[in-house]
Amino acid sequence: MQDNTNHQYDTAIKSCEDIFIKKTKDYGTSWRVYRTISVVDQIYIKAKRIRNIQEKKLQKIDDDLLSEFKGIVNYGVIGLIQLDLQNDETEDLDVEIVTRMYDKNIVVAKQLMQDKNHDYGEAWREMSQESFADMILAKVLRIKQILNNEGKTLISEGIDANFYDIINYAVFALILANE
Repeated sequence: MQDNTNHQYDTAIKSCEDIFIKKTKDYGTSWRVYRTISVVDQIYIKAKRIRNIQEKKLQKIDDDLLSEFKGIVNYGVIGLIQLDLQNDETEDLDVEIVTRMYDKNIVVAKQLMQDKNHDYGEAWREMSQESFADMILAKVLRIKQILNNEGKTLISEGIDANFYDIINYAVFALILANE
């Protein structure tokens, strides 16, 4: 099962990264102006839209929910890249550099997924799309609280760990939607 999961994970990420790189070519790295709270708010908007559509069973804008989950993956990566760069410079980054940074963060996210799958036995395969949206929203609220605490936690994981979990929950939603 793990080999299939790895393949499905890579396929989902490839579709997200393709969008990310094309948008980088179109817009450059305009997202470099985002502070962490802005990235978190972008994820919140997307997850909140998913939840609203799930609850109302009605959608008025054509963008499908899978594109929102892909956007969540990409904003999660943006958040991690911004944390890595640790400055608010707005310099435009070269596409090759951005691609390497994207891939570096996805390697870590995938390893985390594999480790958790080992311990939890791929329990996520039995979860609902609604749960993924809720878990992403909870992680967003956790990051907001950590930011309110000036980045300090007493015993909890930091902002980066929450971004990795957000990425993986969104990838799980993409995998299950394509099964």
